Amino acid sequence: MEKPKVIILRTAGTNCDVETFHAFRTAGGDPSLVHVNRLFSRQRSLKDYDILAIPGGFSYGDDVSAGKILANELKYKLYEEIKGFVSAGKPVLGICNGFQVLIKVGVLPGFDTVDSEQNATLASNDNSRFECRWVYLKKNDSSRSIFIKNLPGMIYLPVAHAEGKFMVKNDGVMKRIKDNNQVVFQYVNEKGEEAPYPFNPNGSMESIAGITNRQGNVLGLMPHPERYTTKYHHPRWSREKLADEGDGLMIFRNAVNYAKK
Repeated sequence: MEKPKVIILRTAGTNCDVETFHAFRTAGGDPSLVHVNRLFSRQRSLKDYDILAIPGGFSYGDDVSAGKILANELKYKLYEEIKGFVSAGKPVLGICNGFQVLIKVGVLPGFDTVDSEQNATLASNDNSRFECRWVYLKKNDSSRSIFIKNLPGMIYLPVAHAEGKFMVKNDGVMKRIKDNNQVVFQYVNEKGEEAPYPFNPNGSMESIAGITNRQGNVLGLMPHPERYTTKYHHPRWSREKLADEGDGLMIFRNAVNYAKK
């Protein structure tokens, strides 16, 4: 089969698109960087791609709130296309700002493919500061996410955000997320235990760092897997014996392998 085609959306303020491009290409995909205006003007179509990625950054300066302007553009200009892409079971990945966008579009938690109302958000970090460092994440082995196959039980990735506190609208939403096994990653300490700051960098409810939709084909997470695809990205690569591939690369490879099938 040909390499799956990956569309990586970019707009004013996006700044992790090149790293995401590199990660998908290394994982065996055929990525393209596409400005959202090319979709809005119908010069490009989501139907021509197998994987959708919304990378990190500060789209439109995160004015109003993080990812909100881009989310509104996608919701009111590309709603049917995005809904069709998700319902077709194609992989969708939102990293950091991309996670914020997916939440505010309604693709996540995604109880109804694209939820008609926003059920969660990513609010300002508890300490009201930008957090930029590495964190431990525990994988939920019961998750239906297509992105976590063959990942170890605990991984190490960097975060870089000021609005990463995962919150839900009410207890009912959290219950549905947990009952559906939609939690994919939680912040933990080096022993794999849930712990407060600094291990949970933003104060997220239930230490949630990433979730999937009910189908399992959408993943949104605050940490940056594209920033750890080779051992040379690791802050201690010269002092520790590490695998050649970073923990984040498997997330991209899983998406590519799934799209091939």
